[in-house]
Amino acid sequence: MTDPAIILVAPQLSENIGTAARAMANFGLGDLRLVNPREGWPSEKAVAAASGAPVVHHARVFGSLEQAVADLGFVYATTARARDVAKPVVGPRVAAEAGRARSGVRVGFIFGRERSGLTNEEISLADEILTLPVDPAFASLNIAQAVLLVAYQWRLAGVAGESAALPFGSDVDPPAPRAELVAMFEHLERALDDVAFFRPPERRPNLTLAIRAMLARAGLTEQEVRTLRGMIAALERRPTRPHVLPDGSETTTRGKS
Repeated sequence: MTDPAIILVAPQLSENIGTAARAMANFGLGDLRLVNPREGWPSEKAVAAASGAPVVHHARVFGSLEQAVADLGFVYATTARARDVAKPVVGPRVAAEAGRARSGVRVGFIFGRERSGLTNEEISLADEILTLPVDPAFASLNIAQAVLLVAYQWRLAGVAGESAALPFGSDVDPPAPRAELVAMFEHLERALDDVAFFRPPERRPNLTLAIRAMLARAGLTEQEVRTLRGMIAALERRPTRPHVLPDGSETTTRGKS
């Protein structure tokens, strides 16, 4: 799948070009096209604002929007205002999913000027209008913000759910086997018996059930169970937690259980 082109029409500030390039790089897009940037090109200000994003060094400059979109098969024009142009209007998620579904078709997203956006004539070159679900009371977005939202949705549409696109996971250890939990319960209950915790004795069944339920809810891992049993052993003033030897006997000497 070919990445979409991001087209900035007559951007007024070079810094906005740089931050848009940075947003593109954040989500793996690399085709940046500029139509008549006001401050000229190349721009040191844009490079500085891009914070090292390589996209800014490969940006191409065009003399007209018609030239910038000439090789594209499907184009979205982004705007925050209703226009007198009879075109379908979609949000960024739908646009990204539909754009990715157009196999073999080059897709582009047009973004307008910081102050005035796109003209109706420029929008007429697009196939559909893309608008963002912003608060109508304050719909103005920085160009880089708008580019980032579109680039994010494009990347998300290419993976099986948001978690698949995350650069790293939580790496949570699996829960301890039930046998390890039961052994810990029994170890704790013996330790509590030794210090006469269950008083009066007739309360022991209900208290042990409550303790087991509380610890079971914690979703303890094997390492956490081992740590808790070591804590219990320390309170018992034993060298280590009790563990079963191959012959079935129990010991508190150091060794693998």
